[in-house]
Amino acid sequence: MADPRGFMKVRERQTQPRRPVPVRIMDWKEVYEAQEKGVLKAQAGRCMDCGIPFCHQGCPLGNLIPEWNDLTWRGKGQEAIERLHATNNFPEFTGRLCPAPCESSCVLGINQPAVTIKQVEVSIIDEAFDNGWVTPLAPERLTGQTIAVVGSGPAGLATAQQLTRAGHTVAVYERDDKVGGLLRYGIPDFKMEKDHLELRLEQMRAEGTRFRTGIEIGKDVSWEQLRRRYDAVVIATGATVPRDLAIPGRELDGVHFAMEYLVQANRVVAGEKVENQIDARGKHVVILGGGDTGADCLGTAHRQQAASVTTLAIGKQPPAERAAHQPWPTFPTLFEVASAHEEGGERTYLASTVEYLGDGEGKLRALKVAETEFVDGKRVPKAGTEHEIPADLVLLSLGFTGPEPAGIAEQVKAEFDSRGNVVRDGYYMTNTNGIFVAGDAGRGQSLIVWAIAEGRACAAAVDKWLTGQTRLPAPVAPTDRPIAALPM
Repeated sequence: MADPRGFMKVRERQTQPRRPVPVRIMDWKEVYEAQEKGVLKAQAGRCMDCGIPFCHQGCPLGNLIPEWNDLTWRGKGQEAIERLHATNNFPEFTGRLCPAPCESSCVLGINQPAVTIKQVEVSIIDEAFDNGWVTPLAPERLTGQTIAVVGSGPAGLATAQQLTRAGHTVAVYERDDKVGGLLRYGIPDFKMEKDHLELRLEQMRAEGTRFRTGIEIGKDVSWEQLRRRYDAVVIATGATVPRDLAIPGRELDGVHFAMEYLVQANRVVAGEKVENQIDARGKHVVILGGGDTGADCLGTAHRQQAASVTTLAIGKQPPAERAAHQPWPTFPTLFEVASAHEEGGERTYLASTVEYLGDGEGKLRALKVAETEFVDGKRVPKAGTEHEIPADLVLLSLGFTGPEPAGIAEQVKAEFDSRGNVVRDGYYMTNTNGIFVAGDAGRGQSLIVWAIAEGRACAAAVDKWLTGQTRLPAPVAPTDRPIAALPM
């Protein structure tokens, strides 16, 4: 526990300051500034002696939150990063990108604002990198076993790092030209600058993990070839098939998937040249979908100097406080104001898009939108409420339906469930012996913290399958039960 009276002395929840809006929309640097040391220590000191730390339940990784809060309060940064790394391979990612279900489970949050767990987490890892406390953990011996991990997002990287440290020879295959998956090309720099990714990849390379970029498995190399070459294969390709809205006018020039737009923007920010880039400059932009990806599009459009940005959500506006059916310590659905929402734009709820309207020459000019009404539990456009919204660019941010089945379905002979995810057993293995699945490819679209947790657990399952035993920690199973509860 940190300060025994901290939660009584410091009742105010004080988060990291954000750079002023007029300043930050002029560049692509991270929105948040570093927290002042004294404030950070006081916030960590609010972590109370709650007896049962429900934040452990809220975090899929089982992060030892009270322990590193205490160490932060005591000024023991080097010990704090050791406790943080004991359960989380990449706190620099989760500390910036995770929506922090741990904070929703904070016991203090019953009657006070929750401890700023996520803020303390990112401060610990940033201090560790600044002071050179993050060093390679190369294995003491090699097992002689080889493993291919397909996909270099958070699940693939976590799987690879754990298996490398266990002594296996691991190669990560990535179809893009650089490693990182959506961490590199899906997340805008104003949420996470890519220096953080590069620092972690440098550590992984020093530990012995090998990276193979520009190779698409199933196309450049078949899954059968990969399976014959390696002792085990892990599918960590993510859930990358976007959900479409195929209403009249879908073929018009100006309607794009959100990830297509974000990937191009991130490449340009990284200094690459993108032909025919989807650019919001001077355009009326409409984003369909009010989630995190939609907020990323919103912030990107602001920085590209869009004429206007409107976000449409088909459902009701979430409540500002917990609903009765989402009591503590569950992770509630709340109305949130992300940094991108502070920067401008209009948010409209109960808006059903009826049709994309063109200018007669194949280009988008507007959206026909109606109010949403609920009929027999379904959300439908309300007759007589249709109206037009000017739109030169529409970005579809409606979630993802699962992994791309091409290659996996035909070559691996893997089965897919009703939600479009690759089927795996209680040990992350598909119905093809030696081929495993971790992260969104098997779980469906989810949080980054779940991807890392599944990567760690999948690594333990692979290690045990190859060697008959494992010392690797396994925080979760595909059933969402602790893997330790499963027969081994």
